[in-house]
Amino acid sequence: MLWYVIQTYTGREENLIRMVQKIVPPELYGECFVVYHEQLRHRQQQNQVHVERIFPGYVFITSEVPEKLFLFLKNVPAMSKLMSDGGFYFLPLDAAEARFLADIMDGNHVIRLSYVATDGKDHVTYVTGPLEMALKAETERVMGYHFRLRYARVRLALAGEEKEVRMGIILDNDVRRELTYGKVEAPMAVPEKYRVAAREEERQDFTQGEMVRVIRGAFAPSIAMIYQVKKHSVIIGVKLFGRDTPSEVSFGDIEKLSS
Repeated sequence: MLWYVIQTYTGREENLIRMVQKIVPPELYGECFVVYHEQLRHRQQQNQVHVERIFPGYVFITSEVPEKLFLFLKNVPAMSKLMSDGGFYFLPLDAAEARFLADIMDGNHVIRLSYVATDGKDHVTYVTGPLEMALKAETERVMGYHFRLRYARVRLALAGEEKEVRMGIILDNDVRRELTYGKVEAPMAVPEKYRVAAREEERQDFTQGEMVRVIRGAFAPSIAMIYQVKKHSVIIGVKLFGRDTPSEVSFGDIEKLSS
């Protein structure tokens, strides 16, 4: 399916999604969602993970019949108001940008924190998580790092405009501390404490054939078997529609049953 971008008022993105789900026939679209990202914030001597909108005022929708979809969108109250104000648009997303966003999001459409190791002089020596995919992209996307504020500057194109977004990072000092959640704008359940994505030296904790609990993403909560342990992720068998379906998840998305 092709991805499209809908403009709406900042702070009303989820309201628009609910209206689309109520008014637009489900056969006209695949998903309608907002993209969020995790950011590490320091508040009152505590480090907290905030889950915030990465593109305020933008809603994404996938469809194979955009012309029919657009006719129904015009009947959504929020869309009618934007049209009358002259501020509405419904634009396709470049296929490469859509693939990139799909690769770095989890099942809740959240871009999670990336673990970054340095040599102590702000030279990056190791990266895992969504930012690793940005570094491997065909076009240069990572523009730089702001280590003190815990983010990387990443370039992408949205609705015909080049934008710079912040992808949250987590460093060794953060891994050693207890992290909790702060502001969570995404409509998702979060645990009491934040589970840090595993680093390279932790990957051997999981073994092929081991049963684990999925604690994040589209398959949480569920029990699954590990089919394969990869460098930065595992392939698990998730029970869907009565049979096991292989799916790839990050180390931070699962935990041992004994934990």
